[in-house]
Amino acid sequence: MPFKTKFLAVMALISTLGLSMFAQAQPVAPIDGYPTKPIRLILGHSAGGNADTFARALAKPLSERLGQPIIIENKAGANQIIAAELTARSTPDGYTIYLASQTSLVLNVGAYKKLPYDSLKDFAPVSLLYTVPLYLVVNPTVPATNVKQLIDLAKSKPGTINFASVGTGSSVHLSGEMFKSMTGIDIVHVPYKGSVEGLTDLMAGRVQLMFDGGVSALPRVNEGKLRVLAMTGAERSPSFPNIPTMAESGVPGYTALFWFGIVAPQATPQPIVARLSREIGAILNDPVFKKLFQEQGVDPISSTPAEFSKLIRDDLPKWIGIMKQAGVQQN
Repeated sequence: MPFKTKFLAVMALISTLGLSMFAQAQPVAPIDGYPTKPIRLILGHSAGGNADTFARALAKPLSERLGQPIIIENKAGANQIIAAELTARSTPDGYTIYLASQTSLVLNVGAYKKLPYDSLKDFAPVSLLYTVPLYLVVNPTVPATNVKQLIDLAKSKPGTINFASVGTGSSVHLSGEMFKSMTGIDIVHVPYKGSVEGLTDLMAGRVQLMFDGGVSALPRVNEGKLRVLAMTGAERSPSFPNIPTMAESGVPGYTALFWFGIVAPQATPQPIVARLSREIGAILNDPVFKKLFQEQGVDPISSTPAEFSKLIRDDLPKWIGIMKQAGVQQN
């Protein structure tokens, strides 16, 4: 089964089963009457994508634990700004939550001169959901079988090696810029409209390397159309243990994990935020749930609200600094 098809099929299976096969959770008594009606889960992504499918896989068991339906609303568009603003302006009563991404809460801050929301002031972090590493892939004709060889090659031919991205200011672009900054190499950024376009030119040899998600890149590696050199996580993926990290491949300190999490409107009562965080954490920490997603290159990981808040605060200066260094122009 193709990698992406298997990824979606597993998530669809979890959504259908509601984890009933391995998480025999019973609804917990409401806290001060909460919840007494359906909860809407807003997404800045289109229906059918990976974030949407993960949300639907989470919604079924979360609904069972809370005793109320979780209604998913897809509000895609404007680089997730529409969904984030809608959440920020919603009543902070626990009946609106948002599947936020690093793009919406961190990267957009550096990409836009003015946003209709403040990432730190307008949201109450609930829980991290999952992280996704990127994979450094090269055209098979590139004379480098590891990251150190690629660095040496780039240093011997400054300004002649191109790297693809899915757009200026994207996580894919910034991973390449961090690679440049931490190694002192001079490689040229070539932005594309999306992953498919970038990978197509990479396989054709019009660009030489790219950082991309496993769902998109690894099938091409399996087909022999690309060569994978490393992944950007802090540790090797349990599903792909033969792929080394960037840090162990000659770039100490290099880590670039891209995350998704749940936030609520700021001023949502703390007991409700804590309740949502606990229930989500119980689902994410189920060993079978975790294993099923890890096999697809996605790492479910829960957090406390405070831990998620710290992650957002720590990521803002890191990635905005990289964007400024790369000369990313704000819209």
